Amino acid sequence: MNDFERKGIILAGGKGSRLYPITYGVSKQLIPIYNKPTIYYSLTTLMLSGIKKILIITSPDDIDNYKKLLKDGSQWGIKINFEIQEKPEGIAQAFLIGENFIKDSKVALILGDNFFHSEGLSKKLLKISSRNNRATLFAYPVNDPKRFGIVNFDKDFKVTSFEEKPKISSSKYAITGLYFYDNKVIEYSKRINFSDRGELEITDINNIYLKEGKIDVEILGRGTSWIDTGTFDSLQNASAFVKTVEERQSLKIGCPEEVAWRMGWISNNKLEELALSLSQNNYGKYLLNLLDDQKYAI
Repeated sequence: MNDFERKGIILAGGKGSRLYPITYGVSKQLIPIYNKPTIYYSLTTLMLSGIKKILIITSPDDIDNYKKLLKDGSQWGIKINFEIQEKPEGIAQAFLIGENFIKDSKVALILGDNFFHSEGLSKKLLKISSRNNRATLFAYPVNDPKRFGIVNFDKDFKVTSFEEKPKISSSKYAITGLYFYDNKVIEYSKRINFSDRGELEITDINNIYLKEGKIDVEILGRGTSWIDTGTFDSLQNASAFVKTVEERQSLKIGCPEEVAWRMGWISNNKLEELALSLSQNNYGKYLLNLLDDQKYAI
């Protein structure tokens, strides 16, 4: 087993029914959050984790659009592959679809409509990505836990169980759509059965790791923003957040060109080439300005 390499999966399928009629004709992960496609934010989260080999799993109707948008990733110094999910049958299905891609590596999975932002996010993600033989999840306090998979803690904040969208919950901590696993996740995904919802539940995999004593849950604090952008309100909230931060700080969020450059995966010349291809708008001008002002870190 390769203890050092971690690959990434973005699950970008689903019907997006909570966003009808917008998603009648386009995948929800292609809808913009302010000035970038939603999938840019999940993609750059994986990139900030040091992950350079990424699999996009999407529907037969949408795969060509993702290939047109993302290409093979080489423009950002990464490698992007694509697989089809014939019909959405649960998050855990991603590890069955992606088995040949993962091979003997560790893996991180992110839902394509999840948005993360905080100061020092890359440092935290790089540390977690380097862990071996364990799973790491992130918990975030929410007002409506019945919409999410949730984690239960004891009085000492030790994990006691995971539940999938409970009707009544004593916990306010949702599990976010970003998961780090070792290679055992493939084996565990083959053990679980379809739930009453007709899905292979990621919660069942998490409970296997819990039983094995090989799972960590990190609580995302006040300085971190996490938004599941699967509703009209949350999509609007994410766009407003990005707009506010970018206008006030003159720094962009979810910009794969910048992340690739700051990670050392593309050169100054390559960044300039990419910037010039976008120079008709402020996005390209921002990239050009990076070459003149290199004092800010991701």
